[in-house]
Amino acid sequence: MEWNSAADRPAIGNLQYHIQCRQGDINKSVILPGDPERVDVIAARWDEAKFIASHREFRTFSGKYHGVPISACSTGIGGPSAAIAIEELAELGAETFIRVGTCGAINPKINCGDLIICTGAMRQDGTSNDYIDISYPAVADYKIVGAMIEACKKLGKVYHVGVSCTTASFHCGQARPGFGGYTQSTLDDKIRDLQRAGVLNFEMEAATILTLAGIYGLRAGAVFAVVADRNKNKFVYSGIEDSIIIANEAIKILNS
Repeated sequence: MEWNSAADRPAIGNLQYHIQCRQGDINKSVILPGDPERVDVIAARWDEAKFIASHREFRTFSGKYHGVPISACSTGIGGPSAAIAIEELAELGAETFIRVGTCGAINPKINCGDLIICTGAMRQDGTSNDYIDISYPAVADYKIVGAMIEACKKLGKVYHVGVSCTTASFHCGQARPGFGGYTQSTLDDKIRDLQRAGVLNFEMEAATILTLAGIYGLRAGAVFAVVADRNKNKFVYSGIEDSIIIANEAIKILNS
């Protein structure tokens, strides 16, 4: 297959180069899971759902939830692919983004299966630095935060609200040992230092999404299911369905 386009804005005909969606495919409100398989789970809860595209880590559906137009697009793992998704979705008219993902809690009051609603994120993502000076904050839109809190209260979900730490590495970046037990002395106190500052959790995409939304005049938020308890050294893969329910419901609330 051959095609020609400008090198500074690659495209495949009228398709965005990476997500392979075109104008009219994407609604203004988009849920962003990392895992492509999770897109199907999100869309299964809608009243209407249409498969749009699947390319690399980007899988996309569009439809309606309680009459509200909605889309979902996976971003893969980490800031670089999340930034690509935001760039190309915004080109197609997306304006509101809710990141749905998993995380590791460092606050001892948070348990596996709980939800965390992100108000802002530490920018250790390694991607947002390419867009703006590190002193620019990665802040969640207050209306999205409010809608997710309202959804959690309405549906009786256990939730926590606060600041996350977005990292570029799942292992050493989150103070886990690397291969063969590799570590650095700078990581020995990382969790304790973040706990002193009131940071709730580690994850890998929010800072990128929130920063890009801020500089582009869009709005974004994030909700995480806690699957790792770093205090008890416990990993329980649960709460994913709850985070999806809350994100869908928050989109409905924002459009009511």
